[in-house]
Amino acid sequence: MTGRRLFENPWWIVVGSTLALVVGNGPVSLFSFGVFLKPVSSEFGWDRGTMTGAHGLATLFSAICVPIVGIMIDRWGIKRVMLPIVALYGLSIAALSLTTASAVVFMTLYAVTGIAGAGQGPLPYVKSISAWFDERRGLALGIAMAGIGIGVMIVPQIVRFMIQEYGWRTAYVGLGGLMFLVAFPSLVLFVREPEEGFARRRHRLSQAADVVLPGLSVREVLTGSRFWVLALSVLCVSTVVNGTAVHIVPLLTDRGLSLAVATSMLGAFGLGTLAGRLLSGYLVDRFFAPYIAAIFFLLGCVGIGLIISGAGGLAPLCGIIFLGLAAGTEVDMMGFLTSRYFGLRRFGELYGYIFAIFAVGAGLGPYVLGICFDRFHSYNYALFGYVGLLVLASALMVILGPYVFPVEKTEAAVGTASAATKPVT
Repeated sequence: MTGRRLFENPWWIVVGSTLALVVGNGPVSLFSFGVFLKPVSSEFGWDRGTMTGAHGLATLFSAICVPIVGIMIDRWGIKRVMLPIVALYGLSIAALSLTTASAVVFMTLYAVTGIAGAGQGPLPYVKSISAWFDERRGLALGIAMAGIGIGVMIVPQIVRFMIQEYGWRTAYVGLGGLMFLVAFPSLVLFVREPEEGFARRRHRLSQAADVVLPGLSVREVLTGSRFWVLALSVLCVSTVVNGTAVHIVPLLTDRGLSLAVATSMLGAFGLGTLAGRLLSGYLVDRFFAPYIAAIFFLLGCVGIGLIISGAGGLAPLCGIIFLGLAAGTEVDMMGFLTSRYFGLRRFGELYGYIFAIFAVGAGLGPYVLGICFDRFHSYNYALFGYVGLLVLASALMVILGPYVFPVEKTEAAVGTASAATKPVT
């Protein structure tokens, strides 16, 4: 009985979410892409615009599908939707090993990974954690999203090793296998919604009182200005941090660093992301979250400045870490601010729309840098523009205004009568 109670503790959901996100679509599809970029393009003679175009197509399809996944999760629950999605995503990543010399085939296979991977990102895990945690929601989300930072440190290194030892085709197969080794069992064992862990007691409570999650309707949210302010800020930050991160490895190898050193630098980005998620998650439970986000986004400007400078020594490493701190804030803030401004009633769908916009930026950012390099043989022109986008994102955060659903209001609206089903505070 004691073991069962320990396993039912909501912090186990955070543990499971962290593990699953180590091999989420960010570390696997986005941050590992730069390690594949030169080996694949060299074998087939493709330029970087073509390669990043394939990645952009994948994120476009992912952006289209993420809101659909959110609606499905709202309707049928997390596990019923996510288990087949994780399996399909693993198979689609492994299928990239079948790439031929046709760029069309490569783009098509990548588009399939975008469709299949639309759910293997923060959305289901943020929804589960937000349903369980209220006062400590920021910390819980920060710990869970730290899995992405851990994945950025680990997964590209695994990819580099497999490419050097066995070739890039085998590396894609190995990446697909990680879904079944890590994400699938984490979902099965740990991740759940409140109704899944305490179904019978929850059913009795729902008969005794009409328990309705607080939140705005989708129509109310989409016709208001606050959603679009948040969405534009998310688009700017995603374009910058994801675009730059994808090109870190080729950018550094262009400067004469070895693949091993450049990939280790990408690991520093993961370290910054990990620190950013934990630190911002801790701070947003104590201070106004948009102000915290604005500060972290401006740190990304410093990071890009150090990268553009071309300085040696620790400058590029520090720049990459600062950029990682900014990246470590954006996904956490999307979930946290969605819950505080729009509530939990239609959280899956609304977060899906926000994450779709995030995915558009994640595809647009690398593509713009790839085109810039092909045309000017330098990333700097686009990177200067990216500094301006981060400044705009910070300004948009500042004008969001007070929370609509602060801790006190959320607790009063939920008002459950059982400690077992009450969100952790």
